[in-house]
Amino acid sequence: MKSVRPFRLNRRSFIRGVGVAACLPYLECMASSGSITQPGQRLTAPKRMAYVYVPNGVGLPGLDSQYKQWHWFPEGEGKDYQFTNVLSSLEKHRQDISIIGGLSHPKSRKLLGHIAGDTWLTGGDVRGDYKNTISVDQFAAHVKKDNTRYPSLILSADGGVGFKSRASTLSFDSRGQALPSEHSHRQIFERYFSVNGQGASQERKQSLHRKRKIVDLILEDSKRLQQKLGANDKLKIDEHLASLNSLEEQIQRNEAWLDIPLKDFNADQLDLMVDAKVDPQAYIRSMFDLMVLAFQLDLTEVISYMISREDGMGFGEAYPKLALGIKKGHHKISHDKSDGHWVKWGQYDQWLASQFAYFIDRMKNTEDEFGSLLDNTQILYGSCCSTTHNARNYPLILAGGKNMGLQHGSYVKFTDKTPLSNLFVNMLQSADVPTHKFADSSEDMSGMERLFKA
Repeated sequence: MKSVRPFRLNRRSFIRGVGVAACLPYLECMASSGSITQPGQRLTAPKRMAYVYVPNGVGLPGLDSQYKQWHWFPEGEGKDYQFTNVLSSLEKHRQDISIIGGLSHPKSRKLLGHIAGDTWLTGGDVRGDYKNTISVDQFAAHVKKDNTRYPSLILSADGGVGFKSRASTLSFDSRGQALPSEHSHRQIFERYFSVNGQGASQERKQSLHRKRKIVDLILEDSKRLQQKLGANDKLKIDEHLASLNSLEEQIQRNEAWLDIPLKDFNADQLDLMVDAKVDPQAYIRSMFDLMVLAFQLDLTEVISYMISREDGMGFGEAYPKLALGIKKGHHKISHDKSDGHWVKWGQYDQWLASQFAYFIDRMKNTEDEFGSLLDNTQILYGSCCSTTHNARNYPLILAGGKNMGLQHGSYVKFTDKTPLSNLFVNMLQSADVPTHKFADSSEDMSGMERLFKA
């Protein structure tokens, strides 16, 4: 008779759970999905999610102008659409992708587009007082975290969190607080991919034990201090405690996986010393290579990657010059009104699309024991604007997930009546994250059947 492992929720997990319960419709979602009987033993194919973001919107010259071939969205609709120059690199992946138009976040539609970037994965309300909410990747990670070594990977070009309205991360926790992203290839590799090969050393066990004791002591002191503070300071301590709880949880997870070696892999193709300030294409593609490897090794089921930041900030502003010899940066191109600027913007959009095409190709042609990674991963690529400051009609590409109920090959147009969060709900359900609500999603899911099988 097969033994059934009982569900256990320790005191600190329960406290964290209460904070998350306000955002998650079903507390049962926090339990394991059942695809893992114990760390390292997966019985069914993972259902992964990846989110890839580009800033500043895209070029949309008039469809009746001489520059119409540099319009980001395809011509036509449905299965008979035709790519323009911009997305032409995706033609070979036509049956693995859907182009999506018309979706946006209602609470962000009147925002300056760059501010809306903070809400791309949250649908949060940052009008006036900044009140962001949990991002969809972290919503999924709360449910899926027991299946893998890490709940999620949070990647970007610049690292850190940036600042409110100009975040350098796509990911936000249940309190709407930005979660730090990572951008150094070597540090990412050493942190997540170097787990002592064939087994855990005694030194690593002792190190984790020391970290646990330190965290426990700091938690105890912080809670004692909290009782003596005023309201504003208590809020700051609450944030501090939440970070410590998250750290403690990861230490516990590291201990659980300590004696389970990574699958064998070859990292020879990885260039961990590539510099975004010198070769942005190599930098972006190496980050995609790390994402592919993370999925192949089953390190996580959830990844977010901000290719560059909004408003001309960070390394990404120099990418057009470094990659294509265009004198102006990405943000400046998006504001340029000189003759021929649509060509420059379109060429850069085309370059970005070709990097995404590389990622799809790598995912499609890399396998684990369950087949092609792409077939068990749904990937959303896009921006929070149509053009620079217009936070409507987001340019979106949904890729992969053939084994998760996604159906592709079409250009699907929506109207403003459909919030982007409706897409998020369907993606979550396809990834075995049971929910009927996320952010400002509506009950009417009409139109989504064009992307997801019933």
